Amino acid sequence: MSAQQRRTTVKSILITSKSYADLDEFFEKELRDAGYGGLEIQKSPVGITLKVYVARPGLAIGRRGTGIKDLTDKVGARFNLTNPQIAVTEVENPELNARIMAARIGQIVTRGTAFRRAAQWSVNNVMNAGAAGVEISVAGKLRSDRSHGEKYRAGIVPKSGDTAERSVSQATTDVLTKMGLYGIKVKIALRDALPPDFVMKEDVKQETEERKEDATAEAEGAQGTGR
Repeated sequence: MSAQQRRTTVKSILITSKSYADLDEFFEKELRDAGYGGLEIQKSPVGITLKVYVARPGLAIGRRGTGIKDLTDKVGARFNLTNPQIAVTEVENPELNARIMAARIGQIVTRGTAFRRAAQWSVNNVMNAGAAGVEISVAGKLRSDRSHGEKYRAGIVPKSGDTAERSVSQATTDVLTKMGLYGIKVKIALRDALPPDFVMKEDVKQETEERKEDATAEAEGAQGTGR
């Protein structure tokens, strides 16, 4: 591949990535109340299908389909797309979708609920939904004019490597409150997405204590035999 071909390929990838980011940002804004959870783009010879995931499909579709029709017209006009089709898909378990949970925390905080309560409520909901782990970070002017951050964790969340890339859903958002701008980051470790060779230790402390008890019993047995 020549240098010119490489430059053309890189340019094409960048343009495609920017187009996807612009579409994703557009749907996140338009479908905020419906609980926007992500976007998939499917191209075909007859046009393009935009598959959007939401927690509440009824709000996205609207009465008699008026909402989705208006949204399709906006997308076609704004992004110059020929014959775009929007397919609305319901997120089966919104509590395991990081984007939806980050947006929920932002909405709760803007209504006046304390960020600690909103974060802890979200942690409990995510774990009750069957996640392997969750980590929620909130940063900004939380209690004073000086910015700082706090984290709330439960379970196990892989931090790096292939395991983290495959099993951790993460999202960030920001909200403007009376105290200032808050940054919210949510990481959710999906139990079903963990690789087969990854073993979850549900209670490491209990297992360690059991091993100590077994070792003590063996030692006492050996001493009794020696006598």
